[in-house]
Amino acid sequence: MNNADPSDPADPARHAAPPSPAEHARHAEPSGSPEHAKPSKAPSTTPAPLSTPTVAPAPRGFDDLVAEAEAAPTAGWDFSWFEGRATEARPSWRYAEAMARRLATASAALDIQTGGGEVVASAATLPPLMVATEGWPANVAKATALLHPRGVAVVASPEDAPLPFADGAFDLVTSRHPVQAHFDEIARVLRPGGTYFAQHVGPASVFEVVEYFLGRQPEEVRNGRRPDRERAEAEAAGLEVVDLRAERLRIEFFDVGAVVHFLRKVVWMVPGFSVEKYRPRLRELHEQIQEQGPFVAHSTRHLFDLRKP
Repeated sequence: MNNADPSDPADPARHAAPPSPAEHARHAEPSGSPEHAKPSKAPSTTPAPLSTPTVAPAPRGFDDLVAEAEAAPTAGWDFSWFEGRATEARPSWRYAEAMARRLATASAALDIQTGGGEVVASAATLPPLMVATEGWPANVAKATALLHPRGVAVVASPEDAPLPFADGAFDLVTSRHPVQAHFDEIARVLRPGGTYFAQHVGPASVFEVVEYFLGRQPEEVRNGRRPDRERAEAEAAGLEVVDLRAERLRIEFFDVGAVVHFLRKVVWMVPGFSVEKYRPRLRELHEQIQEQGPFVAHSTRHLFDLRKP
């Protein structure tokens, strides 16, 4: 998606936080030569027409949009495919920039569930010891290719497994959109005085899309990522809350292909999603967007700055 925050390389709206998905998201500076750089042109002796007739392109059809989205690669957290097709507002705290500043002063850092490594790679300066974990094999390969030249070790580790590191190994642990934060493990691998600095997905994030396909979700599902609950879990693990902020951010999908690509990339939003399974509903969505304009959803994000005493 088109990103409102060019500092954050990875989100549904760059990703999607357009952008994100498509933060999201995860560059939208228009390109082109400045007027003064254009070659000069001799004046014409033939008057130019007052206007040049133009013909608006015909709207793209459902099958064309869906086929394109199905063919697009989905590995990693590069959301540049969404350029011009989806947008998402970005959190005011500009996580990638803030994380980069923390990495620049750390001595040993761990990035949990790094995806394709895009956020870590965006940092200009990395600590002397930098490690990242990732559980999805396609992302492990992508993150390794991206981060190995920077001296980062990428460790394949399932998201629900204990972190494969010794107690007190790191003075900084980071994560952008972990599936679940295991605060006991985070506290264990942090040194005393160390920091967990992360951006989490909040409750009912992009649920306008989820519930369009799955129907109204139970309240325990909608409230499953509430920051107050995660705060209690962090404190129970012995971590102190230095800062906790939350924001709700607008997302717009401009065509049905953007929704298809989003659901193929962020696979846990609608488990088992496929075009064939949801073709009638997707066609209805296509017609809705054609008649009423962008499909609007909202992401929720919260920023954790935690300290181990």
